[in-house]
Amino acid sequence: MSTNLLNFYEAIERASADMVDAARNGNWDEVVKLEGACAVLIAQLKNAAHSESLQADESKVKSRIMQRILLNDAEIRHLAEPWLDDLDQMMTGRSKTLH
Repeated sequence: MSTNLLNFYEAIERASADMVDAARNGNWDEVVKLEGACAVLIAQLKNAAHSESLQADESKVKSRIMQRILLNDAEIRHLAEPWLDDLDQMMTGRSKTLH
């Protein structure tokens, strides 16, 4: 049984849920920090996947976890859109207010 692989998926899911919480609170520094933690976990998962594989029942669990991660990612992107628009305006020197 490859519980180790599922543990990686679950850890990534927890980090993505924490990212959603941070994004909801406007704590983008924390989102970036957690994104880095996710990248490390994903690298570790890829390494572990070379020597392990999931059983059929574990693949179903993985699919449910991945769906939740994708939903978290979509919410983070939705929350980030206004912030990204503001950043784009700052970088191009455009003002939000009309004179």
